[in-house]
Amino acid sequence: MQASPSSILALDVGTVRIGVAIASSGVGLPRPLTTLANDEQFSQNLRLIVNSEAVHTIVVGLPRGLDGQETAQTSLVRVFASQLQPIVALPMPFQDEALSSARAKTELQARGKPYQKGDVDALAATFILEDYLQTNEA
Repeated sequence: MQASPSSILALDVGTVRIGVAIASSGVGLPRPLTTLANDEQFSQNLRLIVNSEAVHTIVVGLPRGLDGQETAQTSLVRVFASQLQPIVALPMPFQDEALSSARAKTELQARGKPYQKGDVDALAATFILEDYLQTNEA
């Protein structure tokens, strides 16, 4: 069963895990969805989410250096997205992820409850999606 209205996903791409956040197009309130392993099953797992959540766009967090410069991780994420794009066949805009993981870690620590690294990744993806929505749908 497909969700309606259609949704937007965001990915916080790491070498081990990928945080995933979602927002419904009509509502626009991003929330953490899950964390997926960055392994050979990732594309298949992402396709399942895309289909079940009626996703129309996947926003990819683009890491940069503190001065906005391209880094080795920036290049890795660009290659990752270029390899993923033909598999999901959806628009995949980049969004600067400016310290999203640090923001996520700070927020989770402030809650005073135990959390795992995957929680940081999913919340970081939420911040990436929030920034994208503020920039592109205002």
